[in-house]
Amino acid sequence: MRGARFAAALAGLALLSACASEAKPVYQEEPIARAVITTYDEQLEPSAAVLALVPAEAQTVSVTDFEQLRLVLGLGSMQEASPADVARFWRRLPRTATLSRGLLRGVDARLRADFGFTQDDVAWEARYTGAAKGWILAFRNGTSMDAVARAVKAGVGPLADAVVDADRRLVTSAKPPEPEAAWGAEPALAALGGQEAVATYLSRGCLDVDSVFGKGVQAKLAAEPAAALRDLDELDGFALAMGSELATVQLGPKRRDAFDRVRLAENLPPTVPDFNVALTRPVADPSTGRLGYTLDDPAAAAELTRTRQLPFAVCAG
Repeated sequence: MRGARFAAALAGLALLSACASEAKPVYQEEPIARAVITTYDEQLEPSAAVLALVPAEAQTVSVTDFEQLRLVLGLGSMQEASPADVARFWRRLPRTATLSRGLLRGVDARLRADFGFTQDDVAWEARYTGAAKGWILAFRNGTSMDAVARAVKAGVGPLADAVVDADRRLVTSAKPPEPEAAWGAEPALAALGGQEAVATYLSRGCLDVDSVFGKGVQAKLAAEPAAALRDLDELDGFALAMGSELATVQLGPKRRDAFDRVRLAENLPPTVPDFNVALTRPVADPSTGRLGYTLDDPAAAAELTRTRQLPFAVCAG
């Protein structure tokens, strides 16, 4: 199972400092690379499966795997969870690296009373932004999709006007795109998803330096950090996958600037919250374009991600 593999990967992980002269760093288990993902496959990790459902016009995709979160927080099977266990899960969730507090949480009481399901029946959730904006809910096995369809028809909260795919246990804010018009149809984007994680953030392109570090910062940089920015390669997209203890960045293969990018947070002004406090002990692998961090403050890391204050992803200056 996905959760068992995730726990095993965490248990066996060794973290090293990001120095080219040291031993090769060890990361979480690398996902199987796929050229394109044009058909929804629930057997894939959510951050890969969702790419067949996201319109190509979207700029970012954020995925929260609630099933993985339940395992991380010790909830286990929803069928065996007591009300006290469920309440404890939601109290502890804000301290994790989650990118969502649950799209349906605000209407839980009505959903439970009138339709017999709640946010706790959501396996994973995704939101996308950009020229196309929307969300996707994947429900866990055993959920009555007839009940979900009735809630959609009744216009309950964010479910109003949603699209139900009962066979695949999906609810989407809009009709999914045609295969050739989805994120997963682009090989570079399809390669970014698939890491087993609590939450994953995927983005096209790079981030403006001033948007990460503050307005006017780039113009005021000293000579050395300014030169470091100029030496960076272009970045077409990136993904940040966060677990309970580790975070893995995917920049794309053969990144000669991998070590430079992993050091940017140390050489540029601090973010708020401080990136260097939230994500520590950086490592880099230029051949795969992967960066790794220890998640010392998962909640702060999630906030930095939501606000796009990610130094490793800045544009070349």
